[in-house]
This record gives sequence, C-alpha cells and structure tokens, in this order.
Amino acid sequence: MVSVLHSVDTSHEDVIHDSQMDYYGIQLATCSSDRTVKIFEIKNGTQRPVTTLQGHEGPVWQVSWAHPKYERILASCSYDKKVIIWKEHVGQWSKIYEYDDHDSSVNSVCWAPHELGLILACGSSDGAISILTHKGENEWEATKILNAHHVGCNAVSWAPAVIPGSLIEPPSASRPTTFPKMLVSAGCDKLVKIWREVDGRWVEEHKLENHSDWVRDCAWAPSVGMPGNKIASCSQDGRVIIWSNDGTPGSQWTSTVLHKFDDVVWHVSWSLTGDILAVSGGNNKVSLWKEGVDGEWTRISDVLRGSQNSADIAA
Repeated sequence: MVSVLHSVDTSHEDVIHDSQMDYYGIQLATCSSDRTVKIFEIKNGTQRPVTTLQGHEGPVWQVSWAHPKYERILASCSYDKKVIIWKEHVGQWSKIYEYDDHDSSVNSVCWAPHELGLILACGSSDGAISILTHKGENEWEATKILNAHHVGCNAVSWAPAVIPGSLIEPPSASRPTTFPKMLVSAGCDKLVKIWREVDGRWVEEHKLENHSDWVRDCAWAPSVGMPGNKIASCSQDGRVIIWSNDGTPGSQWTSTVLHKFDDVVWHVSWSLTGDILAVSGGNNKVSLWKEGVDGEWTRISDVLRGSQNSADIAA
C-alpha cells in the first residue's frame, strides 16, 4: 500500500505542472503557471523553502535535476520558448545558461545519463528536439533534430547508459561494448520515436505506432543490466502502452497495452529499478503497476493526488 508521506505547501500562485526530487531525495523542485520555479529542502518530515527562481515569462512546464556529479544543476522549460539552466554556488542559485532557439513552447527537458556527459534534451511544440551539450565553463553546444514530430513534441526521455544483458552475459561480438546515445520522444502526431546519435548526427531508428491521439509522455525504463529494453508511453486516447525489445541492435519493438483509462493520461514514471510504473491521469489519481514473471501487468496501488498548489511525496 502506498500512502502520502508529506504534502508540501509550495505557495505557488497558480497550477503546479511538475515536481522533482533531487538525486539524494533532499531537495524538491516545483514549477508552475505562475512563471516561477521553487526549491524546497525536505528533511525529517519538514519543509524549508530554499529559493524561488524567476526568469521565465510564461508557465513553466517541467524541471529536471542533473546528476550530482556535475554539482547542483537544475533545468526548466516554459511556454515562453525558453530553456533555463540554473546552478547553485555557495548556497545561492543563479541562471548560468538560457537557450531560446525554439519557435514555440518548450514542453519537456531531460538530462542524459551522467556517463554520457552533461547533456540536456529539450522537446518543443515547434516539432524540434534540441540537444544541449556542456563544453566547459559556460559554453554549451546546441544540436537540433528538426521536424522530429511534425505537429509538436510533448516529451523526451533518455535510454539508460547500461548495455542490455550485461548483468548476466559476458560481452560478445553481437552486443555493443560502449553506451550509445539514444532517446525516445512523444508527439502530437500520435507517434513515439526512438533516436540514436550516429557520427554526430541524430537519426530516427524506430517509429512506434499504436496510439490513436496525442502522445502526452514517454519514459525509458532504467536498467540494471537485464536483457531487453522497456519504454512506457501515455496518450490523450487514455491508453498506457509498454514497448519492449530484446536489447540487440536493430531488434524490433513490440507493444502491450497496460490499461485503457477513462480519461487522458498525462504522465508515466518508472521506479529506479525499472520494475514499477507510476501513471498519472485526468482522474486525479496516480496508479502504480508492476510486471509479473508471466509478463502480465498488475495494478498494485492508487494514490489520490493533492491540490493543484501542493506537491505530494509518496512512498
């Protein structure tokens, strides 16, 4: 049974769109239509406001923490077409980089696995995906995947930096020995797409078709080195789909409908071990699903979400 451990009164003046705990589960970042990002320290059941970050000129849709290997860095994206990267130094937060090369709302930001470097993927309503790579000091290099989704990109998620099957199988000629740069994206064109960097260029490796309306979110499952890959996607059509393959280069993806909900499904998120999926939808509930040894998915818990101006922490 999952229950709400702590509810954080954020004092946001409008709807909260995203909330993310940092790597250590100590700091919580939230963002809202009030154009701000707020950071809180969560410790021993208490909350302490750390700072309010102001710099966006429209609703802020999403936040993403970088791995602590790169110190305390947070990215945010907004309806104002901008991505802002913030950094803490000696207890003070400041903007270290602003990216404004999109023509429409930036809907999603996601940091790559730390093994690949300090790299941020950004998905926009203009249909493009930008890849921002840190080159040292405050220098960033931007690469853009144009027309990734011709009606707009709603979400991006990186593949884990783990070679599928590496936990139980020794390296072989048929399996890669280096981590590829791969990500998955979801769009208003009803498609889920998988991208791979090849010789410095991003190419579309697979186009996954099974949704009948806008795909609102996608999430590549973390891996501990077991064979295969898993991706979850959710859509305006009320369905959550699990896509999987055997992890070998070029292998085809198969789809399994996890569940058909009665309302739009907004968000999917994996547990750290990649065996439990959280699903958030228009019914104001978060449901947790677990895959059995027979490959069947079972709902193991439901959590009722809090108010639009508070952030809940469950366990």
